[in-house]
Amino acid sequence: MSVSIDWFAFVQVFGAALLAASLVVTFYAIGVRLLVRGGKAPVVAPAEFTDALTVITEKDQRRAAKAAAKAAKKSPLTEGQKRFALVGAYASFTVCGLAVLSGLLLILFNH
Repeated sequence: MSVSIDWFAFVQVFGAALLAASLVVTFYAIGVRLLVRGGKAPVVAPAEFTDALTVITEKDQRRAAKAAAKAAKKSPLTEGQKRFALVGAYASFTVCGLAVLSGLLLILFNH
């Protein structure tokens, strides 16, 4: 009994996975950057874990939200530029979602 490995297929899968991961990470980073430029800085409430080393207090959370709101007010962009940045951010997130969805569809229907 002999086991044969198709190395070219292995390289194809490796390249596709590397390209897809790079695509998702790049467009997600662009989306977050444009979201911040558009004045919608994401402020996420911290999760409390029982074994957490540091837990952000509610006071720190309010301070971060206040700083994000202040930074949004100081933005040198016009309202049109902010709107354009938000549209670009949502488009970038859509590209990320489509890349993930296409990967799932390849796995499900192309086996």
